[in-house]
Amino acid sequence: MENNKQHMFNKEVYLERRNLLKKELGKGKIFFPGSQTSPINFKDNYYPFRQDSNFLYFFGIRLPGLFALIDIDKDEEIIFGQESTMDDIIWTGQQKKLSALADSVGITKVLPLISINSYVDKNIRFLPPYRPDHVLLLHQFTSLSIQEIENNKDVELILAVAKQRSVKSQQEIALINKAVTLTHQMHREVILAAKPGMKESELVGIAQKYAWQVECRFAFSPIMTIQGNVLHNHQYHHTIQNDQMVLFDGGLEIPEGYCGDITRTFPAGKNFNSAQADIYDVVHNAVEVANKNLRPGIKFIEIHRLTCIELVAGLIQLGIFKGDPEELVENDVHTLLYQCGTGHFIGLDVHDMESFGEEWIGYDDSVSKKTTFGWKSLRLGKALQPGNVLTVEPGIYFIPEWIDTNKKNGHFSDFVNYENLERYRYFGGIRIENNYYITENGAEILGDPLPVLRKEVEGLRHLVAPPENPVFQS
Repeated sequence: MENNKQHMFNKEVYLERRNLLKKELGKGKIFFPGSQTSPINFKDNYYPFRQDSNFLYFFGIRLPGLFALIDIDKDEEIIFGQESTMDDIIWTGQQKKLSALADSVGITKVLPLISINSYVDKNIRFLPPYRPDHVLLLHQFTSLSIQEIENNKDVELILAVAKQRSVKSQQEIALINKAVTLTHQMHREVILAAKPGMKESELVGIAQKYAWQVECRFAFSPIMTIQGNVLHNHQYHHTIQNDQMVLFDGGLEIPEGYCGDITRTFPAGKNFNSAQADIYDVVHNAVEVANKNLRPGIKFIEIHRLTCIELVAGLIQLGIFKGDPEELVENDVHTLLYQCGTGHFIGLDVHDMESFGEEWIGYDDSVSKKTTFGWKSLRLGKALQPGNVLTVEPGIYFIPEWIDTNKKNGHFSDFVNYENLERYRYFGGIRIENNYYITENGAEILGDPLPVLRKEVEGLRHLVAPPENPVFQS
């Protein structure tokens, strides 16, 4: 169990959120399973508890073993759970009564778990379950088959919840800004501590230490790697050499549940070498293009396209690609070195609401998700609106196996100088990521500033003390 500070807003916020949802849907009973503790290897040794984001959004209480119901037809809201037993108190200390916590978020009816069967049946409405235990509980309570539960897509409910959660209130923006500011500071700590001769795991430890110091947790498993071309690299066993770069993609989740998600790539020594500097500037220019174009009404798939064009234009200047940048992007040539999407929503989830399905969160009737390589990894495509919070994270990734496959099959031969590209075979990868809030007129970068210009990043690296092991000095 957690401490007595169990929710982040006053009860009026939660009442308004639930009332908006009831008004949007008009009828039905909606069931919200809260998260349970998840054992690692036996019942009482479990992973750190994290409340379900939808339960957190509408009901605010961060305790395991709770369930909630909104009955629109009867205008009734219920939390199901158990009060602390004496055994609970002995092992975890005295906690606030569940009835008091429920009252603090505007819920006056609290029932024991055994009562759920009287309220939940096969006609209940629920969001797509992403946890196996939620699937089994829904099966138990509703008598629906596992397949029926997993195939259930209450599109009206999904879109109603997504409509609310995707537009952040000013209170939410303040909390996300706090999360991003702390995330920026974590990155600064890592950039100032990294030295040739260290293991990647030591840098993860520095990031983890800072997270604990500010009472946060990682929002996701961090990527801390000298192999930046491996997009989701969670192995931390490499020793950092002086001529390499470190890519750190990491974010903090504050106690209230909101997240930051930032990436910086920096030299292991004091400066990028000439090739690293060239590629870094190409990626940073793409970030700036996105910065200038983020605004309400623009489709994010267009932000992605403009970002790809800028990346390609820079690679043409370096002699890696050739031709017209727009033509190259039209022919998907950029996917040779940029295989993923430019961004996604963030909030209570680091990939906000993606458990609903990307087609419902990142896309709508005006723009469909593409299925071709590269484009299929773009999680967000629809038009932006004020109150959206999202990432922008272009990168360039030299993946030898992918390059070899395309060269062998004769792909992009009219647009790629494969001989020049071979010089970058073991380059790795660079990604730069910022978090943005869409305003009425444009966009604002979130968080206190974190260096992103190449010279600024190198300026931080010049503040690092020399490595203790002279073997790795240049």
